[in-house]
Amino acid sequence: MRPRHFLLALLLMGGVLVAENVWAESSPEIQKWKMECDKGDALSCAQLGLMYDQGQGVTQDSVQAMDLYRKACDGGDALGCTALGLMYDEGKGVTQDSVQAADLFRKACNEGNTEGCFALGVMYLNGQGVTQDSSQAADLFRKTCHGGNAGGCFNLGVMYVNGQGVKQSDTDALTYFGKACDLKEEEGCKYYAELKQKRR
Repeated sequence: MRPRHFLLALLLMGGVLVAENVWAESSPEIQKWKMECDKGDALSCAQLGLMYDQGQGVTQDSVQAMDLYRKACDGGDALGCTALGLMYDEGKGVTQDSVQAADLFRKACNEGNTEGCFALGVMYLNGQGVTQDSSQAADLFRKTCHGGNAGGCFNLGVMYVNGQGVKQSDTDALTYFGKACDLKEEEGCKYYAELKQKRR
């Protein structure tokens, strides 16, 4: 059983929903977001960056998305930092740089962004951009789980099953798989049921 690294869309769930709402609006609305971003509104920059990243309402442009995410992150928007970190992690619109990605995830996490904490946890788990540290990964997954991130709950459950970074505990694994399931993570439900059956 191995922890999973959730996809970009899951890490940016909140931003995707905002971008989809903006996409449904007219072109003048997109111009309004551009003006707000130009005035220094970090959230507008992050949302506009997501639109360019995903090609929603505008022509897809990874370089433009990266510039907007950077502006958002520099302006204090944690989601912008997480999104920029993902671009560095994947080498999308920028040269791939795991160390820079980890730094951006850490900044987002320190600002309370659970997606940034989750991504940083994955980096620690895999030793990507940081020194591998399963205990630190477990702490970050615990933080994200308590913040409502299903991936954090699921990964922590896997770590408890395997005794990776935490003391092996099927009881704790059940707790975290159950939380993942409650947060609509199907794999959490599956592993919860399998582990519950195994313990009978």
